[in-house]
Amino acid sequence: MTSPAIPDPHRLSAATLAALPPEVEVPGYDRAATRVGIVHFGAGSFHRAHQAAYVDALLASDPNWAICAVSLHSTGVRDALRPQDGLYTLALLDAQPRLRVIGAIAEVLCARDQGAAVMARLADPQVRLVTLTITEKGYCLSADGVDAAHPDIVRDLATPDVPVSAIGWLAEGLRLRRARGVAPFTVLSCDNLADNGGRLRSAVLDYTRRLDPALADWIAREVSFPRSMVDSITPATDDALRARVATALGVADAWPVQREPYTQWVVEDDFRHGRPALEQVGVVMSGDIAGYDRAKLRLLNAPHSALAYLGALLELETVAEAMRHPVLAGFVEQLMRRDIVPSLVLPDRFDPDAYVDAILQRFGNPAIRHLLLQIAWDGSQKLPVRLLDTIAEALAAGRSIERLCLPLAGWMHFVRRQARRGVALVDPLGDELAAIGRAATGDAAHDVPAFLRLPAVLAPLAADARFVDAMQQSYAALGDASPAAVSNALAAADPR
Repeated sequence: MTSPAIPDPHRLSAATLAALPPEVEVPGYDRAATRVGIVHFGAGSFHRAHQAAYVDALLASDPNWAICAVSLHSTGVRDALRPQDGLYTLALLDAQPRLRVIGAIAEVLCARDQGAAVMARLADPQVRLVTLTITEKGYCLSADGVDAAHPDIVRDLATPDVPVSAIGWLAEGLRLRRARGVAPFTVLSCDNLADNGGRLRSAVLDYTRRLDPALADWIAREVSFPRSMVDSITPATDDALRARVATALGVADAWPVQREPYTQWVVEDDFRHGRPALEQVGVVMSGDIAGYDRAKLRLLNAPHSALAYLGALLELETVAEAMRHPVLAGFVEQLMRRDIVPSLVLPDRFDPDAYVDAILQRFGNPAIRHLLLQIAWDGSQKLPVRLLDTIAEALAAGRSIERLCLPLAGWMHFVRRQARRGVALVDPLGDELAAIGRAATGDAAHDVPAFLRLPAVLAPLAADARFVDAMQQSYAALGDASPAAVSNALAAADPR
């Protein structure tokens, strides 16, 4: 990687690394001895706070997996990190925050104006893994393959040797390796997308079949696309973080990143031509990614929604503040341990009690300012996938659904309250929900059926009399949805 001819003594770089304060963690290995073994597309904050931190820990024992970080279009990360020799600061947010300088990124490129260099890395036999964090829209997916009408895919199909899409880069890189007799790299999606590896594989195969069926057949036989699951709250970088980091380091860092201390990375162990020993640095290698996804959805996301709606009715502002409300915090813990855990088919060696403990600690982290109203966005889309399966399974098993229905009732009261206050709902069904909210009277027999008639939300259970009855009881239990009424309902649902 090209470094500045004259290092800036006021900027984080290899030249200033040794002078950092002793409380700042620095790479515990010789960066000059590392070799690029990973190409990563999407060099944003999440990758640099998450996967790159794991690789940074691994490089101390295996120098063959340094990262070439590639931005598809933006030059921002490259221009920020190049003068810093790829170094940047990771701030771990907790009651006692910690700073750690990450050295895993050995090269930073922008595909838009460094295409030859990116392609050279993709064709390099030393590179055996390509990872991606490009968000769902970056994959240009259709229901069963690639979106052939997407402008980037249209362009790449016309000129595949100068790609602009991530799918195009992967396909052209694999084509070059096949032509040169080089073993293919493994392709690992690290975006929170259901069946991410399977959907990426389908997209690449669909794309290459349109260009070269023989290449598609080779990819189908030779290339692995492991599934994965990632988790860590990573707030955006802002000037306040830059100022804190500069004060602590004594030098400027153009693009530090921050996250909570908790981090999880689960990867399907399907690598054909060697892989980094990720399990040595805390990555879980598992054949049941869907099980981990399900546990996260039900034990993290569902309680998040419960905190959002019930906490908002209690006039609380953040997740951490909600966890300081003893009645709400107690309710959410019982919801997780007594109602959600029993519904789960868990992966091997998965400890649900430890997982619940970790989530509760994360929720209570005072250094993470996660707004309840932000979590409350898009409730009509989130609540069905976060809660309805658990409720359906509890009904089938003959278990109580009282606590499980209270977050849904809280959402209904939240919609009613926002509508009465004239506050717009951030939701794809915002207009329909607002109309229901304005017409709501506070009477469960009137209001709950109106919500149940929304076909895209609670329809799977709307015809089940047991569910309808439980929802009406939960809605009525919240009374006028005042803080006192909500607190009383939550206390009654937690009989400890």
